[in-house]
Amino acid sequence: MSWLSIVGIGEDGLPGLGDAARAAIAQAEIVFGGARHLELAAPAITGEARQWLSPFSASIDAVLTERSRKVCVLASGDPFHYGVGATLARHIDASQMVVYPHPSAFSLAAARLGWPLQDVVALSLHGRPLDLIRPHLHTGARILALTSDEHGPTALAKLLTEAGFGISIVTVLEALGGPNETVRSHVAMNFALGDIDPLNICAVSVVALPGARVLPLTPGLDDALFEHNGQITKREVRALTLSALAPRRGETLWDIGAGSGSIAIEWMLADPGLRAFAIEADPERAARISRNASNFGVPDLNLIIGAAPGALDGLEPPHAIFIGGGGSDPGVLDAAIAALRPGGRLVVNAVTLELEALLLARHAELGGSLMRIAVSRADAVGSMTGWRPAMPITQWAWVRS
Repeated sequence: MSWLSIVGIGEDGLPGLGDAARAAIAQAEIVFGGARHLELAAPAITGEARQWLSPFSASIDAVLTERSRKVCVLASGDPFHYGVGATLARHIDASQMVVYPHPSAFSLAAARLGWPLQDVVALSLHGRPLDLIRPHLHTGARILALTSDEHGPTALAKLLTEAGFGISIVTVLEALGGPNETVRSHVAMNFALGDIDPLNICAVSVVALPGARVLPLTPGLDDALFEHNGQITKREVRALTLSALAPRRGETLWDIGAGSGSIAIEWMLADPGLRAFAIEADPERAARISRNASNFGVPDLNLIIGAAPGALDGLEPPHAIFIGGGGSDPGVLDAAIAALRPGGRLVVNAVTLELEALLLARHAELGGSLMRIAVSRADAVGSMTGWRPAMPITQWAWVRS
């Protein structure tokens, strides 16, 4: 039996709601919502109005404690598109709630611009790093980005300009659906809009200038895109390594001895649902990993500063592990094998004879596959050109049964 109703409400307030949604508000003993939502719905509220608490988790607890009463939660637009409905659904079964969605800011923006919503990248940057937009910056892309406040559009235009997308068009859509709705456009590099409504969404028509930082969609990104001091899995080897790690939606990776973080970063770029822990003992390299994660649009990369195996204690069990550095240190390989979930993949790259000997022994003991990777690049030889080989890599890949 449902005790909770979730009503999406827009800037048009009660007139924009259907009869059933208005009745859900009126019949509720308690109505939760933000100050703006409660003000918009005030004429229909007959029960107790409660404003969201800080931190927001306290508000969820407050809703859950009222299970024995009729409760209504007010949300912006569509409660299940970057909304409170998704948060509540992690604690309340769908059979216990009735939801009345309203057009989201994304839907309203697409309607104003004539953009087919299925062809648009929809991002919420509300309370989240702007860097999340970076992987989507390709010429011709159309991006709808919900911002946090009146400063968001200016910061977004600055990011676009610094990344080489300064001639992209940024359209700011403010207070959509209400009497104060405004739509204004500027070129990113000349962005100078003022007096922006805190309730806004930005539409970006992406155009890349020569030399723009475009992140290709395939694994094995150019080494030059990463900040590194030579401690990086080179692009050809990285592509083969990610193929062996075989990322699948919702999985977690441990990148042990992460160096520049390139493997963990490309793992996360493969799908938004992927998570990674980069374990690096050297503080300078760790700082470099953090900068790379931001510049590649994966700021949620978990950085662990410390040496394996000790630094692995307490981490979420992984679906995949990559060891690119420190694999010959005592206990690291054993800890990785023990930590893997059933069906998990372990990939170890060796450049030293010592680690290669360990991998040969583990292959003989546990099976898996061994591969020798040798890459040569054309380089100057005096006045002519010849092949200059890179250090060969021995790769062991193993799946835990």
